[in-house]
Amino acid sequence: MQKIDKSLKDKIDALVDEINKHSYNYYSLDNPTISDKEWDALYSKLLELEKQTEYVRNDSPSNKVGGDVLDGFEKVKHEFNLFSLDKAQTFAEIVEWNTRNKKIHNFDETYSVEYKFDGLSISLVYDDGSLIQAATRGNGSIGEDVTAQVKTIRTVPLSISDKSHVVVQGEVVMKRSELEKYNETAPEKLKNPRNAAAGGLRNLDPKVTASRHLDFFAYNIANPSEIGIKTQKEINDFLKKNGFLVEKFFELVTNIDDIQKIIDMVDEKRKNFDFDIDGLVIKINNIADRTELGFTAKFPRGMLAFKFEAEEVTTILKKITWQVGRTGKLTPVAELEPVELAGATIKRATLNNFDDIKRKGVKEGARVLIRRSNEVIPEVLGTVEYHETDKQVEFPRNCPVCGAETLFDGVHLFCPNHRGCKKQAIERLTHFASRNAMNIGSLSRKTIEWLMENFDIKSFSDLYTFDYSRLVGLPGFGEKKVQNFVDSLEKSKNVDLANFAFSLGIDSVGERTAKVLAKKYKTLENLRNAKFDELVLMDDVGAVIANDIVTYFADPYYSGEIDKLLCCGVRVQETTTNQTSNSLFSGGKFVLTGTLESMGRNEASKMIEALGGEMSSSVSKNTTAVIVGENPGSKFDKAVALGVRVIYEPEFMEMLGKN
Repeated sequence: MQKIDKSLKDKIDALVDEINKHSYNYYSLDNPTISDKEWDALYSKLLELEKQTEYVRNDSPSNKVGGDVLDGFEKVKHEFNLFSLDKAQTFAEIVEWNTRNKKIHNFDETYSVEYKFDGLSISLVYDDGSLIQAATRGNGSIGEDVTAQVKTIRTVPLSISDKSHVVVQGEVVMKRSELEKYNETAPEKLKNPRNAAAGGLRNLDPKVTASRHLDFFAYNIANPSEIGIKTQKEINDFLKKNGFLVEKFFELVTNIDDIQKIIDMVDEKRKNFDFDIDGLVIKINNIADRTELGFTAKFPRGMLAFKFEAEEVTTILKKITWQVGRTGKLTPVAELEPVELAGATIKRATLNNFDDIKRKGVKEGARVLIRRSNEVIPEVLGTVEYHETDKQVEFPRNCPVCGAETLFDGVHLFCPNHRGCKKQAIERLTHFASRNAMNIGSLSRKTIEWLMENFDIKSFSDLYTFDYSRLVGLPGFGEKKVQNFVDSLEKSKNVDLANFAFSLGIDSVGERTAKVLAKKYKTLENLRNAKFDELVLMDDVGAVIANDIVTYFADPYYSGEIDKLLCCGVRVQETTTNQTSNSLFSGGKFVLTGTLESMGRNEASKMIEALGGEMSSSVSKNTTAVIVGENPGSKFDKAVALGVRVIYEPEFMEMLGKN
């Protein structure tokens, strides 16, 4: 490394300290102290100086972008074991745990109550204030070295003020809002936050970890007595003081009966959290008392995990069926023996692909573990029991709908018969007509299937060229219903570029990407002529999406379909931005909930976006405001719980008028 001018070194040190302080305020305290633009300017200046001097501090934020791909994970023996906890599912079991402990040792009856995160446990080792090692829990005594991956996590401090030898334990999670944002542009959507966090952390490419915007919640010091810490409360305070993200929920109670009230309160509110928890962790606050209580054969006696109602259950997988999507991708679906889970009867669950089936050891007839989180579609986590009569799952060599020979593209299985496979056509047309695409309200999937079966309607343009008067008098089709078809089709012809781009069903292009494309290219003609080299440089558009876009518009069939739509009178509106520097919506993030009397929600969303605002489907602490209409849903409750601004319809309309 070249000799560094002291003044430049001092500038770099000052920049690193300043940026790390702002990052802690933003990510850990949720209290940003500078704008994103100011942060970017500081970061750019730091990168410039680091490049100029080749001086990069270990805790520099530039070290959080991901390094080289690793050859494999090294095994790490934990200095202090990461123990699993005994579990309780009723308050009576908590009382029994407490009674047993009192018979062993007369301890101070003060308890901490914290969230039990549903993520991936890791251990961080700091020496002389610097992070020197990070490891997964593994089997509790031996884990995997994931230091390179963990260094990319924004809420893991690369340095701390305390210079002792400190071992910090906590949970890596992916927030629900981050998962939703990731899936808007990801070629392969992630199923749930826990798997997304585990897959991101246990990935040999640290850049993959960085791309998932994971978070680390710290909750324990493994060696508290070595640094003079005597209680769980002091552990909590130490972690916050040293820049760790610590969940604000931390309750100290002196009456065991108070824990029941906390359980009821958290269980009611947890659906609105931006991260997954599956219970609470109860700890005797005094660490010396916990040490005196010791261990059972498996667990420390001084801590207990209370588990909420099970979101996982086992049942028999009867058979695997394969669903064909609009892109031709075949997705395996597990048909199950019905089982009750989280308040619903579960009969089907998802699997990602054939590799997922092999990795999880799935067989027809086997007993499998099913998970259902946050009211999403259940998924198969793995196999827990086999039987002699179990049947190995084979991938379909022919499309179950059209019989075409299937082929693999990476890990996914496809039907290549894009033009002739009826199911693909149905899914494409259903997507095309959907509310956030062309918004042809009267065309349901069932109606599209019927039109295809009886009148061979299978392309976008067919929907506009068909003579709907032929339907009048057929069973279920009166004049009024047919007229509704015609009216909704006519209305759909006037469409925004973002909606039109989304309606085409281009691989990997979701609503968010379609809006980004519309904002940049303004007109359909510009978008159709977009070049790969310029697309790949855009935010939210990588090489895969850029290639999909260019390939789609270069395809003679799809290009011809667009021309036919234009000939049918479809008018794709040029994207205009009315954003002004004093717009009340400019730069804000907004969520809509409930029914607006003054306008439809789609229209309201477009007006906010035209004024420079950004729409989101979920509420977080970063939400600027929630627009509330009649009969709002859980998003309203979450806004109130998080202290997010609530704007009722009259105020919203007034704000639009001022703009």
